[in-house]
Amino acid sequence: MSDFFTRIKNGLIVSCQALENEPLHSDFIMGRMALAAQQGGALGIRSNSVKDITEIRKMVDLPIIGIIKRDYPDSKIFITATMSEIDELMEIGPDMIALDATNRVRPNGESLEQFVKSIRLKYPNVLLMADIASIEDGIEADRLAFDCISSTLHGYTEETKGCKVFANDFEFLRNLLSNVKIPVIAEGNVQTPAMAKRCLELGCYAVVVGGAITRPKQITEQFTSIM
Repeated sequence: MSDFFTRIKNGLIVSCQALENEPLHSDFIMGRMALAAQQGGALGIRSNSVKDITEIRKMVDLPIIGIIKRDYPDSKIFITATMSEIDELMEIGPDMIALDATNRVRPNGESLEQFVKSIRLKYPNVLLMADIASIEDGIEADRLAFDCISSTLHGYTEETKGCKVFANDFEFLRNLLSNVKIPVIAEGNVQTPAMAKRCLELGCYAVVVGGAITRPKQITEQFTSIM
């Protein structure tokens, strides 16, 4: 198993991201956010864009999961959707690249299997994380030999809209873990330390937390919504 997996095992990965329409959109801010995460005990970072990852690399020595979010007119997939994003990320070489591994139509009609084969052919040593939404997505990602699976998109696709990773004592994660052999990393609305702990107790390899740590606007809204 690679050094990446050794370093993140049973730990917290903090997602440091802010899109252009969000208040904290800035590579400088994301770099400092990652530094704060490292000082707080995080074992890894997940980040979006070459610019942000480059800045984060200056600030921390943690393993980084890289993505590029980009919209395409012919597909709802926007997390590292094409080889163009893979090429951009490989110029800076994150420790792992995450990509949308759902069964939705991909840009240019490319299948997930074709995309993964193309990546492996061009970059045989890259570690790939499958961002999935359903158990079926996870089983397919396992078959395609992704290095790990993340529950990132559960609740965000049309077929899973409104679903929560932690519903019914994390029923989705328990089912996913029982159906795949590769490591499962929990991600998606993990809002408290107790939730993160429960993910690990169930057998998840690590836990990614984003909004509950790095999105103060979202955190503020949770308070103001009940006042």
